Amino acid sequence: MTGEAPGRRRDAARSRELLLTAASELFGERGFDRTTIRDIGRRAGVDPTLIARYFGSKTLLYVAALQAEAGDVAFADLYEDERLREVFDRADRRGPVPLLQVAVQPLSEPAAQEAARAALHTRLVEPLRRRFVREGAGRPGLRAELVAAAMAGVLLGRHSGAFDELADADPGDLIEVLRGTLLSED
Repeated sequence: MTGEAPGRRRDAARSRELLLTAASELFGERGFDRTTIRDIGRRAGVDPTLIARYFGSKTLLYVAALQAEAGDVAFADLYEDERLREVFDRADRRGPVPLLQVAVQPLSEPAAQEAARAALHTRLVEPLRRRFVREGAGRPGLRAELVAAAMAGVLLGRHSGAFDELADADPGDLIEVLRGTLLSED
């Protein structure tokens, strides 16, 4: 009997991780509202009813996906070329993070919307605002929100299929253009 419990825990942990990974991918690709529990289960290769067992609901799974991303790619300083490269490389490998979806389209579920908004501001807007305050830039909050919104648009637009040159551009070229326009220090 004691030999079965560790195996079950490993299976449970593996199933939970598969669900979380599938959910992150699908939320990034489709957004919260167009991702179903069945889709997540199918992508994960596990019973979708396990979402209720391990996360409680689709909304709580979304919140877990946002929290899991916090350690994935830190957006903290988009003025650093290396950081920008990490963000583009991550998006090229796995698609845009679900966090960016909320920057361009509100979610239908209020709890998911609030969690995503809080994460967006904590991980992206607030670090940029602090930087602008340190530099003495005018209207640091507005500047931070503009940079965050523009980056969300660039990353989502790159993967939408609507912008050919943006989709085909090398991340290094994108960084150079962004540096000269959006991220100029003037």
